[in-house]
Amino acid sequence: MSASAAAASLVLRFSSATPPLAPLHRPLRRRLPSVRCSLTAAPGVRAPPELVDSILSKVKGTDRGVLLPKDGHQEMADVALQLGKYCIDEPVKSPLIFGEWEVVYCSVPTSPGGLYRTPLGRLIFKTDEMLQVVEAPDVVRNKVSFSVFGLEGAVSLKGKLNVLDSKWIQVIFEAPELKVGSLGFQYGGESEVKLEITYVDEKIRLGKGSRGSLFVFLRRG
Repeated sequence: MSASAAAASLVLRFSSATPPLAPLHRPLRRRLPSVRCSLTAAPGVRAPPELVDSILSKVKGTDRGVLLPKDGHQEMADVALQLGKYCIDEPVKSPLIFGEWEVVYCSVPTSPGGLYRTPLGRLIFKTDEMLQVVEAPDVVRNKVSFSVFGLEGAVSLKGKLNVLDSKWIQVIFEAPELKVGSLGFQYGGESEVKLEITYVDEKIRLGKGSRGSLFVFLRRG
């Protein structure tokens, strides 16, 4: 068996146990109608820049929150709560949600990466980056890039965004696509995730999963 095949086999075993990338990833039960996002941003009071800088500084060098102590996670939750007071009205309709975002923090390490982000998974798989691209009007692309046994790999998901209300979105994902070295294939089936947008501006976006996990996204570019 080639190195690529061996690595792909290992990755697939992890992937089959817990789908990566999507927080609170659940099997699809039913489809909801898509609601397109307006390209008009709602007015709102801007958050103090020091709040935005504070939440980003707290996660720097923590491997997306994995290395934060318990009180560090509480500090993150406190700052996120303060930022939420400055959230624009109906953030799901704002063009600010579109763009390329890097996952820089999650209060539950395994939420955005499944078993890849467990203590064992982090020993085997070196996470290079975790990205989410939101494209107008309703496309979401998630990608986790990693290295394993000296080979570059990635797990990607493409989903359709549905607006549930003024802050909550649902994304229905197609089957994940795995690539390790020269090998690539799809596995599993459709799934879904729900996320509340609690704050968004030109620099960061905060989200809360349906089970309470806090996510911080940093805009790229």
